[in-house]
Amino acid sequence: MTTSTTIKSSILFLTALIAVFAVFFLVKPVPQDLNYHQFADNRVIWGIPNALDLLSNIPFVLVGLLGMAFTAGHGFGVYYVPYFVFFAGVFLTGLGSSYYHYDPSNDTLFWDRLPMTIAFAGFFSSVISELISRKAAIVLSFSLLIVGMGSVFYWDWSETQAEGDLRLYALVQFLPIILIPLMLFMYKLPGKYLRYIMGLMIFYLISKLFEFFDLKIFNFLHFISGHTLKHLFAAAGICSVLRMLYVRAGDKGQLRS
Repeated sequence: MTTSTTIKSSILFLTALIAVFAVFFLVKPVPQDLNYHQFADNRVIWGIPNALDLLSNIPFVLVGLLGMAFTAGHGFGVYYVPYFVFFAGVFLTGLGSSYYHYDPSNDTLFWDRLPMTIAFAGFFSSVISELISRKAAIVLSFSLLIVGMGSVFYWDWSETQAEGDLRLYALVQFLPIILIPLMLFMYKLPGKYLRYIMGLMIFYLISKLFEFFDLKIFNFLHFISGHTLKHLFAAAGICSVLRMLYVRAGDKGQLRS
């Protein structure tokens, strides 16, 4: 390992350590706010409760299936494993989120959040694979899956103890948002990568804004809510990653198993 790589790895490790310290020592346990389950658009359409919030998960299912089919079709090489995990998580998130929006509650929210951690782990591993080491990404992906899924089981258990604690789950979701831009800045980027990853990140950030302004957007537009738009824009961001893989697969020089 070169001196430069050691320094970069140390910066990433210290950043992660500081974030963990800040979350667990400066922030008190955060229970799930039950108002979270009150979405702006609860219309019943074709007999489906919360119809648009539920049906807007279909793009997750479709892009997840397409991504899994594409990566599996390329033989599960080291390059594709993190992406397969990512798309599998997206597919399962589409199913879990549909189940959740059919009857929003803490119990059903568990099945929404659990597959999301699979997607987070897969995507973060893919960034490590692209920028640092493909072998390290494979090893880390298992650890990230355990920590991510464990954060949801821990939150669910903590709610049963009347002391709900979302801190670990929040860390799993938002720490990559801090680390990935650092990695993009510090490491050499492979060809045909940055534009697509920036597309994903921009769409994701916009989707979070739609989620935050769920009711205001619904009151303004009337026919669609911020949460429904959140699903659609997040799925569009994921399509950016799938598009990147298709483009790079057509450029043999960009892929190394």
